[in-house]
Amino acid sequence: MNLDSTQNNYLEQLKCFLEIPSISADSKYNQEVQKAALWIAEELKNTGCTKTEITQTKRHPIVYGERIIGNDLPTVLVYGHYDVQPPDPLELWDSDPFKPIIKKTKIHPEGAIFARGACDDKGQLFVHVKAFEEMVANNTLKCNVKFLIEGEEEVASESLEPYLKERKKQLEADIILISDTAMISNAQPSIVTGLRGLSYFEVTLTGPSIDLHSGVYGGAVPNPINLLSDLISKLHDNNQKVTIPGFYDKVVEISDEEKKEISKVPFDIIDFNKSIGIKGIIGESGYTTQERKSTRPCLDVNGIWGGYIDEGSKTVIPSRASAKLSMRLVPFQDWKEIGSSLKSYLESLIPNCVKLDIKDFPGGNPYVVSRESTGYKAAYLAYKDVFGVDPVAIRGGGSIPIVSNFETVLGLKTILMGFGLDSDAIHSPNEHFGLFNFFTGIETVKQFYHHFSQLYHP
Repeated sequence: MNLDSTQNNYLEQLKCFLEIPSISADSKYNQEVQKAALWIAEELKNTGCTKTEITQTKRHPIVYGERIIGNDLPTVLVYGHYDVQPPDPLELWDSDPFKPIIKKTKIHPEGAIFARGACDDKGQLFVHVKAFEEMVANNTLKCNVKFLIEGEEEVASESLEPYLKERKKQLEADIILISDTAMISNAQPSIVTGLRGLSYFEVTLTGPSIDLHSGVYGGAVPNPINLLSDLISKLHDNNQKVTIPGFYDKVVEISDEEKKEISKVPFDIIDFNKSIGIKGIIGESGYTTQERKSTRPCLDVNGIWGGYIDEGSKTVIPSRASAKLSMRLVPFQDWKEIGSSLKSYLESLIPNCVKLDIKDFPGGNPYVVSRESTGYKAAYLAYKDVFGVDPVAIRGGGSIPIVSNFETVLGLKTILMGFGLDSDAIHSPNEHFGLFNFFTGIETVKQFYHHFSQLYHP
């Protein structure tokens, strides 16, 4: 890809943003998170916001910016996050995760920028900042714009809901625009019309007061790892359905129309298996792989530990064993109700010889948006203008818990205009974002504003 001076300048700015290790989950990086907030606030000011402010919270700052050009014009609220996931395991990165480099790949022959946060979400957030800058500079902006950028998305956005309630008047808008999702491919754009909700827990079983010699005590006392493994095995039946009582009570089957839309998504099971290094698939019976990972609820173990796990052998019966469990939810499941059901079910499965502790983590409800909405129609036309093909409507398998809060607290629908790809390794080593996606994203966002201002009728 031959870049002009402006595009090269954009990339250099993005590299500066990506160099900041704004890891929200690790308190060692709190100063870096603050630095990232200051950086993006200054960028908003430089690109055309007439008002910017940083609000300190109990954890990490929230950045706000706005440009109001007319009370009779529609208002777009852009949401993004400047915090990133930890880069571990570092040994699996081909380059330093906080020293961005550009290199070509098979999927990105024009080049991609490699760094933690390149796609999730600094790169995609920067798409909106640069689109905004160009519209302001060229006097083509026909909407009021507000930016809401947080530093806790990767740690469940605990500070954001209170902020929304406190600033409800300031955050009034007609639509929320987010780029924190993916497209099908660079040739086939897509619009995410729904997200799964999230319910997350850490479960700990405690047996003996200390680790015990497995020769002296083996076979005679409760082993927390054995019992935790048994518990986990009971969370699914032989058809891979979740066994929590009432788990599926509110789940509604998707329509034939939506199934048809899902079938339009290019999918090859052999390529899918090969892309993630598996020999075969597994999942809830009666549904396709595409349906399982987007429109069906699920439960997964995200981590498990206990006992001796270092090199060599140590024959112990551990005192404790723990696991992290997550559940992805679909309309109309409620994350708090499902969480309560999980707790009750686990308590019913655990024998009295061990102690059960369950730690809650913040979660969020599922989200769907109508394809008849003005925001969706504007996004549809924008993608079609830039990519030259009709975008496909898809449900996303991931979760952005705050999206459901935007609807309940602010009364606003969200349009999810992703420009990344599933292959961009978000949350994984060698995360990257294609240059094509970055620059095409800028053009698509500009077209969204054009169409939204044309279609908007108060």
